[in-house]
Amino acid sequence: MKVEQMSVFLENKPGALAEVTRILGEAGVNIRALSLADTKDFGILRLIVNDNEKAKEALGPKGFTVRKTEVVAVEVPDRPGGLADILKILAEARINVEYLYAFVQQSGENAIIIFRFDETDRAIAVLAEKKVRILEGEKVYAL
Repeated sequence: MKVEQMSVFLENKPGALAEVTRILGEAGVNIRALSLADTKDFGILRLIVNDNEKAKEALGPKGFTVRKTEVVAVEVPDRPGGLADILKILAEARINVEYLYAFVQQSGENAIIIFRFDETDRAIAVLAEKKVRILEGEKVYAL
């Protein structure tokens, strides 16, 4: 029920993001979701891609530092308060959300949110107990 996310460390300069996306495109790697956070000197590009190994093989030799992280893809009702309901479940269980970002897909009844938790396995168990749908990695990579 975990999804493998890649974190790519970028120098905070014009063209760095363009270079990563170009390299991945040339390697035939499709970006499924992404988030970019920055500081004055560097950025962290978090990616869900269709082929993690191919992405790492393409970026590593070009000098990019790449790390893998486990995250969780959760279906959230696409309505006002849908995310608040999920966050309430987590807050009541005292599970910390380290970060999250939306996964873009065609409109439907549910949105997909990518979560990084302080206690991933416990978060999965708590959400599953409350009948929250958690997506398998293979499904996310193929969307």
